[in-house]
Amino acid sequence: MIINHPLLGPRDASEFVYLGDASLMSRPGPDTPDAARRFFEYLYLRDNPAGRHRELWYHAHGDRSWLIVTRDTRTHEILEVDLAAEVVRRERSGGNGPA
Repeated sequence: MIINHPLLGPRDASEFVYLGDASLMSRPGPDTPDAARRFFEYLYLRDNPAGRHRELWYHAHGDRSWLIVTRDTRTHEILEVDLAAEVVRRERSGGNGPA
């Protein structure tokens, strides 16, 4: 599988470490209402989607960047690749770009 790195261009997936569901970047804090239940759900209750899914990948054998890869889990087709820092910045500012 080839991941089109936003800064470095096409790279083989063997350069990366798959870290799971990208929605897990939004971990509930200890001051969150009902924190224990929400953290339990965050830690143990995971979706296993068939289709479009946002994943977190780490470029371990490269520039050590964190990427959000949007991939179709049925075909492994990569639909979009963004720097995780850019995605977080867009989402925190309320931007309407792809995420």
